[in-house]
Amino acid sequence: MKNRNLHRSALSIAMGLCLAALTPVAMAQDGAVVGVSEAGAQVTVRNPQTGFSRTVTADASGNYRFSYLPVGTYELQASANGEPVGEPVQVRVGLGSATYVGASDDVTSLGAVQVIGSRVINAVDVSSTESATNVTAEQIERLPVERNVSSVALLAPGVAGGSAGFGGISFGGSSVAENAFYVNGLNVTDFYNRIGFSEAPFDFYEEFQVKTGGYSVEFGRTTGGVVNAVAKSGTNEFHSGGKVVLGPREWESSRRDSYFEGERYLTRSHDTTDSTRMNIWASGPLVQDRLFFFAMYEGRQVEPESTNNVGTSFTRGTSDDGFWGATMDWQVTDNNLLSLMAFSNENRLDSSTYAYDFDTDEIGDKISDRYTEAGGTNWALTWTSYLTDNLSMKVLHGQTERKDIGASPNDATCNFVSAGTGVPDPGVPLGCTSNLSIYDRLDEREQTRVDFEWSLGDHRLRFGLDRESNTSDLSQAYSGPGGIQYGVTATTPGAQIPDAGIVPDGYFAYVRARQYEIFGNFESTNNAWYIEDNWSVTDDLVLNMGIRNEAFDNKDGLGATYIEMDDMWSPRLGFSWDVRGDGTTKLFGNVGRYFLPVANVINIKQGGALLDARTFYGFEGWEIREHNGVEYAFPILGEQFGFDNSQGDGTVGDLRAEVDADMDQVYQDELILGFQQQLSQAWSWGVRGIYRKLNNAIDDINITATHCGRVGSSWVMANPGEELTIWGDTDCDGVDDGYLTIDTAQAGYWTEADNYVYTDGEWEYVDSTPTGQRGWVKPRRTYKALEFQVDRAWDEKWMFNGSYTLSWNEGNAEGPVNTDTNFGDTGRTENFDDPFVNLDGYGPLANDHRHQIKLRGTYAVTDNWRVGATVDAKSGGPITAFGVGNPYNWKSYHSYYLCVENCTRPTDAEEGDTWSTADRVFEHSPRGDAGRMPWTVDIGASVTYQRSFGLADFQAKLAVYNLLNDQKPIWVYQELEPGVGSRDPYFGQERFLQSPRYAQLTLSLSY
Repeated sequence: MKNRNLHRSALSIAMGLCLAALTPVAMAQDGAVVGVSEAGAQVTVRNPQTGFSRTVTADASGNYRFSYLPVGTYELQASANGEPVGEPVQVRVGLGSATYVGASDDVTSLGAVQVIGSRVINAVDVSSTESATNVTAEQIERLPVERNVSSVALLAPGVAGGSAGFGGISFGGSSVAENAFYVNGLNVTDFYNRIGFSEAPFDFYEEFQVKTGGYSVEFGRTTGGVVNAVAKSGTNEFHSGGKVVLGPREWESSRRDSYFEGERYLTRSHDTTDSTRMNIWASGPLVQDRLFFFAMYEGRQVEPESTNNVGTSFTRGTSDDGFWGATMDWQVTDNNLLSLMAFSNENRLDSSTYAYDFDTDEIGDKISDRYTEAGGTNWALTWTSYLTDNLSMKVLHGQTERKDIGASPNDATCNFVSAGTGVPDPGVPLGCTSNLSIYDRLDEREQTRVDFEWSLGDHRLRFGLDRESNTSDLSQAYSGPGGIQYGVTATTPGAQIPDAGIVPDGYFAYVRARQYEIFGNFESTNNAWYIEDNWSVTDDLVLNMGIRNEAFDNKDGLGATYIEMDDMWSPRLGFSWDVRGDGTTKLFGNVGRYFLPVANVINIKQGGALLDARTFYGFEGWEIREHNGVEYAFPILGEQFGFDNSQGDGTVGDLRAEVDADMDQVYQDELILGFQQQLSQAWSWGVRGIYRKLNNAIDDINITATHCGRVGSSWVMANPGEELTIWGDTDCDGVDDGYLTIDTAQAGYWTEADNYVYTDGEWEYVDSTPTGQRGWVKPRRTYKALEFQVDRAWDEKWMFNGSYTLSWNEGNAEGPVNTDTNFGDTGRTENFDDPFVNLDGYGPLANDHRHQIKLRGTYAVTDNWRVGATVDAKSGGPITAFGVGNPYNWKSYHSYYLCVENCTRPTDAEEGDTWSTADRVFEHSPRGDAGRMPWTVDIGASVTYQRSFGLADFQAKLAVYNLLNDQKPIWVYQELEPGVGSRDPYFGQERFLQSPRYAQLTLSLSY
């Protein structure tokens, strides 16, 4: 009887393996196998490709677990009295997932197991409480998916690409600056502004896991999503190969230019990119069964070309830096593994800008040169130790590096000049440089984490520590004499310009001359510990209970702490119920809290000696100048009407007066309830309900009033709508002498009206009338969604996956960036600069794509030919008609009010007439009330030919993206009133479009 049960256990080892396994397991390049056998049974897991094996003994209840298993294909074997029982069963361990094994006295229960080709798949993991999608590089090769991590993430339901100019991806209604990215457990997220991440070429990766919600307490520092990737590794067999990816510009459809009233205002039709990438790789053993390597080098030739918006200059660039990456895996003993992953993605782009005539397509003399540098070296060293059958440990230490450098040979002599829509075209290029600033930043992260897993009968404890030190070394200033950038904006006489004043009579455009510079070394440290219990309450019910404690410490340019938050408790609770008890149907759910750290850009722009001086002039036309024999336009400065340096005067101030001493953290609460069912051996379906609520915000707010009355403008990092504790004047004697508290929901901002009198033929300022104080509204953001999925597993013939997401993303704050106003300066948005930016601003947020449909599939026509297709369709985001005024105060940034009467000083005034900003009449312009952008549909198609020639495997894949060449707008101008009393004729006109149709040919040969 015992041998019979062991035989049955060996067969049932395959139960629970799934394409999107979701059980919380070790972060990084690992997975797990967990199951039930006969008490005291010996169970062995072995990777035949590397010789790695482990044997554990099932406990008194028959439970056993293999933790921290490197991703790969394994054989499981049950044994009795040292003799194998039955045949080994092949299973695959996926990234961040667990293969769950169940034994049953009823052999017919193995009907839950699907044998598809040579693999065993179970579409429902009844031990899972998370929400994630696993995708292997092999699966991507069968589909027309662009070769980057972001495109893989976009396959998951509820994930959308950012529509503003700063890009990124949005998970479940969050902004693009709230995500986390890992490679082999190393956090490669850009901590400067949290929008980007360090990325390797696609062929360096083996597998991806996209976590869209409910992830366990080992993950933190994100209120969006998590993308986890693992690099390739070597085996006992030598393999090598090469790949060429061709993307010639001739295979790219022409981008569409934008016209308004018959005039071209955005020129894109000559923007193209030519790219050729070729990699070679090798893998194999250095010591059989012990030491393995994988190494890859990719050469790249990328040549972008583009024109400026008005088509008067042409820029041609070239980048030919190569990538290198490697992994090393050493099985030091049977119970100890050492792994090294390293890659360098350093890249330099050199570009030259020329005078250009769009109508004749003639390229003239060179105007300027520019270069940018990005990327850096990244590495992680990981030690895994199986201390006992039930206790495992993992230690990781690593570093990431990201350069961001931009400069030009003309930096000393040429200022950068730009002009908005509606400004007269000078017919020659603006300025004599294409380089906005002399910028040199190096971001370095040092990361250490220790993770443990301890199985105690029905309980599995997981606990660990996680520390990161993030340092930004920055030097930045605008190019040209005086370090000044000149921007020209169309307006109307008498319009109110934020931070500037009233546009003088006779001017229909103004110039903002901005001097901006900052230098320093800035550090932040993030520390966390966590503990979690995965409790098998019964054979059919699993509870996941965890707690994470985080602490953030951001330091200024002098190395002193200025934002410090600790004791951030993140409870997480999840359950999974095997409804039928046979592993085919489950009900699951989880609730949790997630915290978001403060980006390093905040350290720099508030904790550094920032100089941000803005001087405003009337625009009196263009002066045509010459540099190196090439003509260019420079603005003629008229009457000065404004100056502002309140956001940085070049000194590190008393930060006690600039940071809330009792600031609360930014966090999000999440609730998920889901159902998943296996319909047959190949088909499964599921539904998931999600509710997310963002609590709090940290942003810069402009405090202009305290209990002592009006004070000088002070920009403070704080929680809008909450109590604020800052250093100030406690006894109203004009001297800052202690901490005071301001309820920013009620007060903190001085309101007033400016009064004018018409004297001697012009309006003169008289005085300002105080109108009281106002406070800020509290930030709000909610995401509610229903996700439906259906999946048909690959059986060497065809596969299909489809999802539909119905969602509502609403509130008055998108997050640390603003998509609707195209503002990507993380944590320093305009949302809370003064109390009127968000006043009456609740509505659909920029990432509110009410409907999303995603389809992907592959079909093997013959043994040699395959076709694949993807569809990504989503409804457009909301459009808001922003103003810049409000009924309560003359000075404001973007607002949800439009001036409709008495907006500017009368032009037909008589001597002695008076006018006040209090005379203005406004009407509410609700968020999203100006309609929506159109649906976008992106269809991809691919055809693949593969064939083996003895020891060599050849593959050719032609992929076409955006097959229908739809170029719908994904972002439009949403500023209806750029100045009080001024209407922008370009409101609602398109700015950013879908990428045009383009094709790639991939040729690979492997041995």
